[in-house]
Amino acid sequence: MIDKENAGKRVERLKKTIDRYRYAYHVLDKSLISDAALDSLKKELFDLEQKYPELITPDSPTQRVAGKPLAAFQKVSHETPMLSFNDAFLEEDMRDWLERIENYLRTKLQTINYKPQTNLFYCELKIDGLAIELVYENGILVRGSTRGDGRIGEDVTQNLKTIEAIPLKLDSGKFKIPRKLTARGEIFLSKKEFERINREQEKKGEKVYANPRNIAAGSIRQLDPQIVADRRLDSFAYDIVGDLGLKRHDEEHKILKTLGFKTNPHNKTARSLEEVFAFRDYWEKHRDKLPYEIDGVVVIVNENEIFEKAGVVGKAPRAAIAYKFSPRETTTVVEDIKIQVGRTGVLTPVAILKPAEVGGVTISRATLHNEDEIKRLEIKIGDTVVVSRAGDVIPRVERVIKEMRSGKERIFKMPVRCPVDGSAVVKEGALSRCFSKICGARHKRAFYHFVSRGAFDIRGLGPKIIDRFIDEGFLGDPADIFTLQKGDIETLPRFGEKSAANIIREIGEKKGVVLSRLIYALGIFHIGEETARLLARAADGAIGGGKPTIAKFSAALSGFSRDDLRKIPDIGPKVAESVYGWFRDGKNLKLLEKLEKAGVWIREEARQPAGGKLAGKTFVLTGVLKSMSREEAKEKIRALGGGVSESVSKKTDFVVAGSEAGSKYGKAKRLSVKIINEKDFLEILK
Repeated sequence: MIDKENAGKRVERLKKTIDRYRYAYHVLDKSLISDAALDSLKKELFDLEQKYPELITPDSPTQRVAGKPLAAFQKVSHETPMLSFNDAFLEEDMRDWLERIENYLRTKLQTINYKPQTNLFYCELKIDGLAIELVYENGILVRGSTRGDGRIGEDVTQNLKTIEAIPLKLDSGKFKIPRKLTARGEIFLSKKEFERINREQEKKGEKVYANPRNIAAGSIRQLDPQIVADRRLDSFAYDIVGDLGLKRHDEEHKILKTLGFKTNPHNKTARSLEEVFAFRDYWEKHRDKLPYEIDGVVVIVNENEIFEKAGVVGKAPRAAIAYKFSPRETTTVVEDIKIQVGRTGVLTPVAILKPAEVGGVTISRATLHNEDEIKRLEIKIGDTVVVSRAGDVIPRVERVIKEMRSGKERIFKMPVRCPVDGSAVVKEGALSRCFSKICGARHKRAFYHFVSRGAFDIRGLGPKIIDRFIDEGFLGDPADIFTLQKGDIETLPRFGEKSAANIIREIGEKKGVVLSRLIYALGIFHIGEETARLLARAADGAIGGGKPTIAKFSAALSGFSRDDLRKIPDIGPKVAESVYGWFRDGKNLKLLEKLEKAGVWIREEARQPAGGKLAGKTFVLTGVLKSMSREEAKEKIRALGGGVSESVSKKTDFVVAGSEAGSKYGKAKRLSVKIINEKDFLEILK
């Protein structure tokens, strides 16, 4: 949570950065950053100012609209300011918006006694174009202007007259036109025309345009109206300025159409926020089918009386908002850069991001590929960056916004030693690789073991999926499994929303683990499932009373000496040495800390019944049983009070030998331990 002092510093940097980009965009017609990324910066500024209202100043970008008008055109004053909209990106943002309106009006909008035919909201497709104002006197177009700074725009009447969608004379057949009527709308360029113009630019050997909006904005500011006519611009009208006695905003659209304006046929009313969400979500999925670009929907309180009572806050009407689509670009902060080791030993730097929504999913990671890419981006830990994702493309860091640097950012350097096994790192072209040829293979096997049935038993993570996650830089150590986000997985090709949700749900369900399974999952050398149970029992005894935690378990086993470990039944010198060394390796202890921080917790293990039929008897299993799995056989033995051991010794009571019995069978013979087959074993279990 950011405090007021740091929020103030962040706000100042945001204001300066936004003003620079907005000036270039609105005044110079130069796009230095994508609209989506700029919207993200503006939304962050808006949110910080809402949290700390005392930071709002008159010069804030949230308190004004666009930039200065161009000097090349005559300036025009708008009788009523041309306002802009605040942005919303999430359903939560929309609910907050409605709550702000209701708090201001001191009433619940849903309880107002509307007539049956009316609706609470009016939803419009948000065209990615240029706002204009059209003034008619006695039904004739006398002036057309751009928004400018919201109060003063530019007179571009001659250019607007070339656009067929704009009526030069209003149709007065069905509506009594006032002496003066002002309408507002949007100028835009269709996708088809955008492609045609760029093809012509390529033929001429000239630079192609970045997007349709840039062409529309540049065209309207052309001094030669013939150039505008050649661009074949289009327009939708969406507002009538002034009081015509209309009670609802949807009525304005009907009147505009009657007067001869082109209006968007896809706009519609909505009775609730749920209907608004459905409208927005539908068009986010189907936007590519439209002949023009849209970047969201505009949601307006439909009742004009309520709209007027709500008034204006900053640069925007309180009762209207731009509900944007999930941006294909956004800004976020690089909280850390970590090294992940792939299956082949390649070291990949991965940016750990402050979670951000982009392309419809929330992401928290983005690969930085290699050291060369880090140098190209000049990226540092703590930087504010632009992240993009279009379609099914994996998120990537596009650029660093250096103007947002506070001086606290940290330079990242590639390690000279492998973080997995400490081997030297060698450069192979742009890649950095662990010198040990078996590092990658050993690394992935550790993950396979960690999620196996005897360990955390995470069924959704098979070897192929783990390999993919390792190579994508999602997994550096097993604790990273529990920090995976649905959005990170969903962005990968062949991983849809449903499969990502299933994996995340399965991981979440397995965060609670009994201590013996946790110990086994750690992959300590010489520690099998049964030895893990013995260690768990010893650690539980050392912890004493109270709820067991990973921290308590780690402290307990870290405190055991070699002699303490050897006193545990069935633990010999080699096993004791292995356990002793593991719990004195700082890297291992950090893994346990990370697991606890990621939400892994120790649940109580089912107690072995005292005085059962097999109490005091120790079994060793070898070979394959036909009637049940080895795990099921162990559970049946424990359920009857017996014990299971990994190795054969003189203390072993029975060796159960299935088909393809291994070396344990031979050792049992040498030690004269009783060997029984599967049939005998089943008889004992009866």
